[in-house]
Amino acid sequence: MLRVDGAVLHVLREGGGPVCVLSGGLGMSWFDWDEVAVRLAPHRTVVRFDRPGLGLSAPAQGPPTAAGEAARIARVLDALGLPGPCTVVGHSLAAFHAEAFARLYPDRVAGLVLVDGSVEEDPRPRLPRAVRTAWAGGLASVLSAAGLPRALGPAARRLTTRASTVRNHPPDPYESGSYRTSRVLRACALENATYSYQAAEVAALRPGHPLRGVPVTILAAYDGSETPRELRWLERQRGLATQLGGAFAVAAPAGHLVMADAPEAVATAVLSLATDPDLEDGPRERRPD
Repeated sequence: MLRVDGAVLHVLREGGGPVCVLSGGLGMSWFDWDEVAVRLAPHRTVVRFDRPGLGLSAPAQGPPTAAGEAARIARVLDALGLPGPCTVVGHSLAAFHAEAFARLYPDRVAGLVLVDGSVEEDPRPRLPRAVRTAWAGGLASVLSAAGLPRALGPAARRLTTRASTVRNHPPDPYESGSYRTSRVLRACALENATYSYQAAEVAALRPGHPLRGVPVTILAAYDGSETPRELRWLERQRGLATQLGGAFAVAAPAGHLVMADAPEAVATAVLSLATDPDLEDGPRERRPD
């Protein structure tokens, strides 16, 4: 447990070698990366932490921002005595945080892997940020007072996992305890409420904060179907790879929780990032699994 900017965060450091940070999507916890971490630890110093309110970390002190989460990554690494360049892996919503980190802290980034990362081509939040966050916080308080997190939190987590994977995954032992708390519910509500604002932040950073040759891999999930929705998602992920000048890879079959369905694909994307001689040749497609 580390105190970072006044908040107590649950942080794990494993393995040895070049540093790799794993950051999960909306409402996710450290244990979601277990299968990836075990594959990376023999080759990398793996760092994963729970954002405020999630997992075992203390409650969130305020609504998240992309720049704030990028700064949190930097300060967690500082607290661990790891100032050197690292590879940052961002899943879903955390792709915004990883990209913001790479743009705001270019000297600290060795590579970027975005795992089925959130994509918003033209983010335009419709309400003032304060209105959305106040509404989300208020709703979380009402639901918590009614006892919904304790009654339905773990079940909602299991339903979300099943809907986001193509394989059956047993629940983690810590899952039931953490997802039945009002702390996690509020953190999830605030992350959801600020999604479009974080997307807009990253879009605004891109023109003035280039990636400066940072190697990038976009790893998209594909469940094997050929529905218009799935094919459109692959095209959007490929478009993000083109925009960032990175590699495009597909993990299949896999649902949105790629780290659960295809952990080997995630580990391969990380381990091949710095050693791929074609990284400077622009976007291309690979199937790491």
